[in-house]
Amino acid sequence: MKPAPPEATRLGQYAGPATRVAAYLVDMGISLLVFAVSVSVGAFLINLMLQTDLNRQSGPGWAWTLLIALWEWLYFGGSWAASGKTPGMALLGLRVVDRDGGPLDPWRGIVRAPALALSFLTFGIGFVGIIIGKQHRALQDVLAGTVVVYDWDARTARLRFLARRPTLPESSRAQEQSSQEAIEPRSNREESSQC
Repeated sequence: MKPAPPEATRLGQYAGPATRVAAYLVDMGISLLVFAVSVSVGAFLINLMLQTDLNRQSGPGWAWTLLIALWEWLYFGGSWAASGKTPGMALLGLRVVDRDGGPLDPWRGIVRAPALALSFLTFGIGFVGIIIGKQHRALQDVLAGTVVVYDWDARTARLRFLARRPTLPESSRAQEQSSQEAIEPRSNREESSQC
């Protein structure tokens, strides 16, 4: 029996622009949903306890902008600092690591979040490096000293484990073969007696 060829893996390769954009869109959806639910629940509880009429239209617009910016910094920066990936990145198999490939220092994750906002504030110029750069590094990666890589190996290993057939010890295989041989002649005898 030939050994199975090694499976191709993208583990450790620089993540491309399509995967990074998809992960960002997933993260923005999750982040804004959690923010909206949190603000709604918070406003409901404040209205309930203080008997006021607080809603999203009350308060100056800059305060809401500041609150959303703070939330996004906590969501992205906190996720990167804690595990090197956001929920969207985890879903698509991405991870942020140090430029040399080591685990991400928490301070780099916290610095990377406002640098992400800076990439947007430069009208997208900060993202050009993802498309044309060899390491696919955006402005936030350069400022924080990070790279985004594929981190699929653990997930694919789990899936391979679930998909493979269970192997029996050598003694069990011999017993299974002898029982199959014992059953087979008996079934042949039953077929010949029915004719």
